[in-house]
Formats: sequence, structure tokens, C-alpha cells
Amino acid sequence: MSKHNSSKMHFPGPHNITRFRLANGITVLAFSNMSSKSLTISGMLSSGGIWDPPGKYGTAHFTAAMLMRGNENNSFQEINDQLEGVGASLSFSASTRNTYFRGRSLVKDFPLLLALIRDSLTRSTFPEIYIKRLRNQLLTGLIIRDQDTQEKASLEYDRILFRDHPYGTPVDGYPDTIQAIQREDLVRHHQTYQPQDAILAISGALQEEEIKSVIQQFLGDWNTVDGISEPLFPALPPLTKTTRLHFPIDGKSQSDIQMGCYAPNRSSDDYYPAYVGNHVLGQFGLYGRIGRSVRNKEGLAYYAYSSINAFDDAGSWEFSAGVNPKNVEKTIALIINEIEHYLETPVSKEELEDSQSHLVGRLPMSLESNAGIANALLSIERFGLGLDYFQNYAKRIQAITPEQILEVSRCYLDPEKLVIISAGAKVK
Repeated sequence: MSKHNSSKMHFPGPHNITRFRLANGITVLAFSNMSSKSLTISGMLSSGGIWDPPGKYGTAHFTAAMLMRGNENNSFQEINDQLEGVGASLSFSASTRNTYFRGRSLVKDFPLLLALIRDSLTRSTFPEIYIKRLRNQLLTGLIIRDQDTQEKASLEYDRILFRDHPYGTPVDGYPDTIQAIQREDLVRHHQTYQPQDAILAISGALQEEEIKSVIQQFLGDWNTVDGISEPLFPALPPLTKTTRLHFPIDGKSQSDIQMGCYAPNRSSDDYYPAYVGNHVLGQFGLYGRIGRSVRNKEGLAYYAYSSINAFDDAGSWEFSAGVNPKNVEKTIALIINEIEHYLETPVSKEELEDSQSHLVGRLPMSLESNAGIANALLSIERFGLGLDYFQNYAKRIQAITPEQILEVSRCYLDPEKLVIISAGAKVK
């Protein structure tokens, strides 16, 4: 067996990933990493900002942040004491579509970690005293967010690109909507947590039977609540022209630019050509055409790169830069020029091979830790990528051709149909 092929066998795959489903619908993926004394759990539920009532944006985020603040079995203090007592950690967060949880502990404390996850997901009590405290913390965070030039540019970019769509609403809401959220809203959102679409991914020194037994013990009796159905996602509004907006923030010495358009979703056949092509165009760092042109050659930006954010049913192709306020328009023009050049001719053989090598080389490093493996298992289940995803990854990346990149990029990128947002000092 070649060295390349033997290394493939060390990746998680059908030969060493355990996948099973509980009677209540929870899907579990587990990887036995016997060289580690700790374990990591990554999980998600189909319950996010899409459930937020009008005028109460941020409810999913608020609810997730409250889950560690008390349940029927433990107070806020007791939860923290139990975690700290064994050096474990647990956190919850929400996105537009999902609620996520991440936990880490020693193998021997696996039952404790699962008990706390179960109690948070099914038995949270939402004490009023902590709602008030958390509301103040969230409001402070929103004030900071609106004064951060990069955050502001990103927020307004999403709002314009995904107008009248859930992806356009920040998951942490707005000051007035956070003020409007009451305890009964949190309780109501908590009821949308359902086991039938939940995914649990685990990596650590646990055998298959032990994992099955403990998960069944703590999560097997979590039952679906009838009559709760997920809201439908609306279609994305088409981009018909370029929208250019600037949001002034007083007292800032830097301006941030966020610009772009739609991109393929994560399950699309177009995703890999766009992903590899983007790496050539503007992957973060000193590589990529945009970084070389805007930052290295012209010296206009503190950072300049492009990225693809691919979600379940949509994606965003984004171009980001941090600049001196006087260089905003010049930087935007330069990025558009690079996009135009990128769409004119196929990428060079050298550029493509360098990008492919880099992308293939990064994979083993992303799977070095239990956290990396658990997060990766969660992704392959969420997007239906298949248990053999890691075995096929290199082949899939290396099969992409310059012609495929050009064809797919031309489907999504149009220099005359972009959302262009800047935030920072007033542009003179």
C-alpha cells in the first residue's frame, strides 16, 4: 500500500466511525480515539433564529445563552461547580437554523457531561434573575457590535444581501428586540428543541458499546412534542444590480469593507469548484490574488481576502478588507478588478496545484484533536456528505479543473451585481 493510501486509513471513515440512531430520532456519530484520555461532544438541533417571532429577533440566541443558568436538577452555581470540579466545559449557541452545543471532559466524566446536556435541553427553568442579568450582557454586546467597524460592515452586508430573509437578520438580534423578549418567549422557544433532527458527534477513548449505552441512558427518553413544525425557509431574492452603502462610525481610524454575492450551498455540486477557485482568488493570508494585489503590491489594506460561507440552502461569496478610510473606494475598485480578471481566463496550472496541495494538506491538521474530529463528524452528517468524505476529499479536490472553476465562478460572480458595504470613518 502506498504511503498516501495508508495515511487515508487513519482518517475517520466507514471503517472506524460508528453511526446509529436512537428510537426518538437522535443521530449519533462516534469515533474511538483510544490515544486520548479526554472526549469532545459536538451536537446540534434544528432550532435557531428562524423560529424567532417578529419583533423578538435574538430569541434563539437568548434561549441558548440561558441553558446553563439553571434546570430542574441543578442551579446555575451547581452546574458550574460540577463542570469545574472535573475540569470539564460545556457551552451552547444558536445560528439562523440551529442550536449547537459543545462539551469536553475526561472519559470517566462522560455520563456527567451527558446528564448536563440532557438537563439543559429538556429541563431548563429560565430563572428571572438570570434573564435580567443576561439581557444586560446581551445589550452591552450589541452596543459593542455596532461600534466595531468589521462587525458593522458584515451585519449590514448580510442584511442587504439576504433582504427579507432569515439569513439577513443577526442571530443576536437588535437592542429593541432583546428588550422585548420575555421569559415566556424563552420557554416557548425551548419547546422547539426536538430530538428527531438532533445530531450528536463524539470523539474520544470510548468503545462503541459504552457510547451507545450511556447515550441511550441519558437521551433515550427525550420525546418529540407533537404539533411543532419547523418554519419554511423562503427563496432568496435575486441580485439585479450593485448596491453600495457606507455606514459612518465616529472616532474610527480604520474602515472595513464587506462585499460579495450569493455562493453555492454546502451540498451543491458547484461547491468544490467554487471553494478551490476562491482559494486562488483570495484565501486568507499572503496567498491569493486579492491579498497580493490589494495588500502586498498596493499596500492599501491591513488585511484583504475572500471566503465562501456555505450554509444548508444558500451561500455567500464574500470579499473583506480593512483599510485606511481614504483608501476605501480605491480598494473596492481593485477587488472588482481582480474579480473581473478572475472571470476572464481559467486559473493557471501552477495556481491551481498550489491551492489543491494546500487544501489537501490542511485536512490532517484539522483532524488532530477530538474537537476537530467531532466538529467534522457533525458537518458530514448535517450536510449529508457521507462517512467516506475524508477518504475521498483529496481525490475530489485534485479532480477540479481550471475550466470547472471558471464555469462555476461565472454562474455566481458578477462584478455588476454586488453588495458593497463599508463601515468606519466618514468617507470624504
